[in-house]
Amino acid sequence: MTSASLPRVSVVGLGKLGAPLAAVLASRGFSVIGLDVNKTFVDAMNAGKMPIVEPQLNELIAANKQRLSATMDANEAIEKSDASFVIVPTPSDSTGFFSNRFVLQAMETLGKALRNKKGYHVVVITSTVMPGTTGSEIKAALEAASDRKVGPDLGLCYNPEFIALGSVVRDMLYPDSILIGESDAKAGDMLQTIYLQMCEKKPPVQRMNFVNAELTKISVNTYVTTKISYANMLADLCDRLPGADVDVVTKALGADSRIGAKYLKGAMGYGGPCFPRDNVAFAALARKIGARADVAEATDRVNNHQVERVTGLVAKFAKSGTRIALLGLSYKPHTPVVEESHSVKIAAKLADAGYVVTVHDPLAQDAAVAALGDKVVEASSLDSAVRGCDLLIVATGWPDYKTIDPAWCKRNGQRLTILDLWRTLPAEKFTDVADVLYLGSGIR
Repeated sequence: MTSASLPRVSVVGLGKLGAPLAAVLASRGFSVIGLDVNKTFVDAMNAGKMPIVEPQLNELIAANKQRLSATMDANEAIEKSDASFVIVPTPSDSTGFFSNRFVLQAMETLGKALRNKKGYHVVVITSTVMPGTTGSEIKAALEAASDRKVGPDLGLCYNPEFIALGSVVRDMLYPDSILIGESDAKAGDMLQTIYLQMCEKKPPVQRMNFVNAELTKISVNTYVTTKISYANMLADLCDRLPGADVDVVTKALGADSRIGAKYLKGAMGYGGPCFPRDNVAFAALARKIGARADVAEATDRVNNHQVERVTGLVAKFAKSGTRIALLGLSYKPHTPVVEESHSVKIAAKLADAGYVVTVHDPLAQDAAVAALGDKVVEASSLDSAVRGCDLLIVATGWPDYKTIDPAWCKRNGQRLTILDLWRTLPAEKFTDVADVLYLGSGIR
């Protein structure tokens, strides 16, 4: 399709996911206008550089400025687009459910603007929402604000992304599949057209009703976290069985096509803005409707246990008062996000137990230190953190840590213990100066 024949797109919410979505769409030939209540984000998008750390993001924005703009005016965004992707926060509430308050505010804003526009328009809910809400309160809010009915001249879709911070652009360009919950075939057809143009390859498109799509989204994350917790459970067992090695076991498990190798690595627990809360929400939904979600609840318990498991291992090798360097504070590499980071939780727990904890991270150090306060000492550099510790923990698998020089680990005849939670360091490189220990390889 030519750029002139492509649907015009607006992206509502220019945060960590919305800005990359706008940039990717523009890079694939779409005319894109972003809409946000945050003037800083709008001005930054128009200037060609967002204050968001995400690989490839600002390069795409700079290269496609002629097709990419932003505004705080909903009327302008609606007038200049045929489809609106709503990608605003849906924070968890006290019950564990996702709150739709920002989505509903967006429906009010977009709906009022749609009153002044003639012709067909599709509203796409990309934010993760609870099963049963797109077709009920979200649809009702859009219809009330727009004075239109979802149907011939107004489409509504639920279309969550399956991406990870640190690889958002790549994940949007190369998704495994596309999930579309649609009000009707016309709405789904337009959205499918957009995706088949946006993606570098032509992924399978799964089209269904709203509630099936909503349940699919939350189920995918719940299932993936189950595999993570299962692998971590195996690692705990292997540490207590002489001769056992979790990598050997999980490699054999992953070779079975019924299981698969992805996410089957005995290491740290999962964190971040999605996985932990999705399990909680899944279990909360089950309780509300009278179903059981024992697997999701057990997955969450096993995951929470990993912090105590690691701090317990530290106590085996170092007494309270020992100087510990903890490397890696983001919940995963290539992102500054520390939300639900196990590294941050471990640092806090060790500090509370009386250890002197120095922390380092290539991108997340400021955010983590802000969260931890005076519990920890901020490292001035990677080498100073390593040189100044009595025990070293590599807690996030940043590629930067592969550059650690064994000379930094020399300790006047003593061997340094390194707990490498993601197998980042090659143990043989440190044979002369340190003992590199991996989870699930008989540490106990």
